[in-house]
Amino acid sequence: MPYEVRAVAHVVGGRSAVVDDGWGPVRATLVLAPEVPAEALVGLTEFSHVEVVALADRASDVPPAPWRRRPRGHPAWPEVGIFAQRNKDRPNRLLVSVAALVRVTTHAIEVEGLDLVEGTPILDIKPVFAWSGPRGPLRTARWSDELGAAYY
Repeated sequence: MPYEVRAVAHVVGGRSAVVDDGWGPVRATLVLAPEVPAEALVGLTEFSHVEVVALADRASDVPPAPWRRRPRGHPAWPEVGIFAQRNKDRPNRLLVSVAALVRVTTHAIEVEGLDLVEGTPILDIKPVFAWSGPRGPLRTARWSDELGAAYY
């Protein structure tokens, strides 16, 4: 069943090319679409982080991209399914990123550590609540810890 979504904002600034690591100090601005009123941002300044849902508009759909592969093509890491990694080439090309909130202006949000490139369409923006993260102990694959060592 097909669904329609619309961009509520887009990324301005930050990186213009997809680079795997070093996203921590990257600053970018989420500029609201013209039809989204400024009132949508009321109350956001009370939060330290936002969760951003985006469309990887320059990525490949799965398929034709493989359903299973080695993350970043790294030969020492195991082949894992697309749902066991966070690669941009996904079945619906949806991305989720958590970023620190730097500043809210009338029609934009400045963030730091957003791992999305300039021009990326933003589908939704949510505040991060203290209780909305993982509950209980977090378990991760060793290869994912190696991958993330230099990510931020």
